[in-house]
Amino acid sequence: MRTISTLIIAAAFAASPAFAQKTEVKGKTEIDAKQENVAAVAIGKDNTAKNTAGAIKGDTKVQGNTKIKAEQKNAAAVAIGKGNTAANEAGVIGGK
Repeated sequence: MRTISTLIIAAAFAASPAFAQKTEVKGKTEIDAKQENVAAVAIGKDNTAKNTAGAIKGDTKVQGNTKIKAEQKNAAAVAIGKGNTAANEAGVIGGK
C-alpha cells in the first residue's frame, strides 16, 4: 500500500504545473547577449557547469522575426568527477 500511494504522489508532482515547461514567444524577439572571461566549474558528483549567453529554453515555440546575437570570449566550463557535465552555449533557443 505504501508503494502505491508513493507512486500516486509522484505522478501528481510530475503532472503539476510547477514542473511543466512551456515557453512560447510570438512576434518580434531580439536577444543581444554578451559574456566575457566567464568560467563555470562542476566538482563532485552529478553536477553541471554551463556558460549560457542568450537562451530561451524549455518546451520552446518561437514565431515571427527572431534575432539572437550571442557572444562569448574566453569561456570555460569544466566538469570534474563522476556524472558531471560541462557546456558552453552561446545562442541557445531550445533545450532543458
